[in-house]
Amino acid sequence: MAGLELTEPVPGLFVLACEYEDRFVPRNAGFRWHAGDRCRRKSCEACEHELGRVWLTQDALAAHALVEYADDELGEDIRRRAAPAIEARAGDERRTALADKAKKLRHAMSLRASKAKDAQIEVPSPPGFEYLPFQRAAIAYALGRENTLLADEMGLGKTIEALGVINADPSAKKILIVCPASLKLNWARECERWLVADLRIGVAGKTFPADADVVIVNYAILGKWKAKLAKTWDVLVADECHYVKNKDAKRSKNLYAIRAKRKLLLTGTPILNRPVELQPIAGLLDPETFGHFWGFAKRYCDPQKHHFGWDLTGATNLAELHEKLRGTIMVRRTKADVLSELPPKRRQVIELASDALADIVSVEENAWAEHERRLKQLRARSGETRAGKAGASDEELRMLREGVNAAFGELSKLRHATALAKVPLVVEHVKNALLASSKLVVFAHHRDVVHEIAAAFGDSAVTLTGEDELEERQAAVDRFQSDADCTLFVGSIRAAGLGLTLTASAYVVFAELDWVPAHLTQAEDRTHRIGQEDSVLVQHLVLQNSLDARMVQTLIRKQRIVDETLDGDAQQDLFDADLAEDMIDAASEEGDP
Repeated sequence: MAGLELTEPVPGLFVLACEYEDRFVPRNAGFRWHAGDRCRRKSCEACEHELGRVWLTQDALAAHALVEYADDELGEDIRRRAAPAIEARAGDERRTALADKAKKLRHAMSLRASKAKDAQIEVPSPPGFEYLPFQRAAIAYALGRENTLLADEMGLGKTIEALGVINADPSAKKILIVCPASLKLNWARECERWLVADLRIGVAGKTFPADADVVIVNYAILGKWKAKLAKTWDVLVADECHYVKNKDAKRSKNLYAIRAKRKLLLTGTPILNRPVELQPIAGLLDPETFGHFWGFAKRYCDPQKHHFGWDLTGATNLAELHEKLRGTIMVRRTKADVLSELPPKRRQVIELASDALADIVSVEENAWAEHERRLKQLRARSGETRAGKAGASDEELRMLREGVNAAFGELSKLRHATALAKVPLVVEHVKNALLASSKLVVFAHHRDVVHEIAAAFGDSAVTLTGEDELEERQAAVDRFQSDADCTLFVGSIRAAGLGLTLTASAYVVFAELDWVPAHLTQAEDRTHRIGQEDSVLVQHLVLQNSLDARMVQTLIRKQRIVDETLDGDAQQDLFDADLAEDMIDAASEEGDP
């Protein structure tokens, strides 16, 4: 390269003369080629001074890269002029290096925090309530960033974690909670139970609770209340956020449009088997990292071009995606991670709401009131007789008992009708639960309820009721235990509640209740027995204001008393113990229907 020569024929314009084979030297240094007579620039200083076909630059920093090809005087001048730019570039490089180091450190800390089982943090909680250690860790993780994906496995208390974040954030005054319709009442109950600030809680439905500080609304009606929601919320909570995995769906767009200073999205299934479904959620929480759809798809969705367009249902680089999620927005622990902190069983009441079922619930409520009236009358007259007063005659007591039994019979018929009417709500809940759990056990009281629930799941479900022969019962159990394609066991409480082993699942849903607490406990223990490695989650699905909603509190309270007596350890108390009176004394046991 002896023929290279750097000159400054015009002040501020550096020119490098070189042979053709050395052209890469000025090009790599940042010089541009001037085409001489073929130059098409409207105002060209090189053309003005007739420099011809040359490599040139006006950047002293680019000239400094080739200063060795200049004479001593020009070289010294270039070094002097380039010095400020060199110093600035060195500073930029140092700052970039420090920023990269800080980013890597934050990423490493975020990775650890996303898996943490505890955190040294004080989070306000109501008297008598406290967060489990891993829940404190999730709250600490979320407080360290504006937006968070709370992705703990189902049953670990993501609702409580979200409410804990609100409790720990003194600026959280206006909160919007979006969830499936069936969970609105449950969220309202949990807010009343866990929030420490004096916040007014309202549920949006046919009307909008304009004066509420905490507004709970379901996905389906976000569009209806778009104008009311068009403000900046302090906190947005979106439960079961897989509901908005389709970026083109109307309810997804309605959620994405909501403005909030802090966003908490909840799901027990980050859906990493189809990353494309995660992109809209991750992009909402961290647009810089995950917001570019095609960039995300190319890296993580194994895109394949077919005759009908792009297939993005594949998955690639999942380990990288998982780490990137944990390092930016996601906290996730499985039951196996925190099993030692969980009680053997966790019981939850899920109160379902349906305007369409309001009439049947009202009829049931009236029947309950009539039964209570008759029972109270019978107890009063019987008490007078036992006290030796001029009480009721034997005939009168017999008639009163018959009246109580008749009222109880009517009540049982109505409970059956209510159970059948709420099957669609139960099916919706179970479908959502199966997104996060590979297998699920459902118990009901009536045979037709069992079969209607199972029918919604086709060949992936098995049933067991009192009408089944022993061979059929065992076949149903064996298939549920061993067949990966069999994801749902639906059985009647009495027939399937004894002697069976259903440890392939650690998740039990009661679509109906039984009058006797022991029958429920026995049914729970089909999954909670030798061979079960997980803490068992038990959920009771009840309709708002229904008889089951009254019964379930007493049933669970009695189950806790039994647990404490037999095992010496009460279950975690998630319920108010005094919401209902003792069970109906006059209730006769119903056989397996």
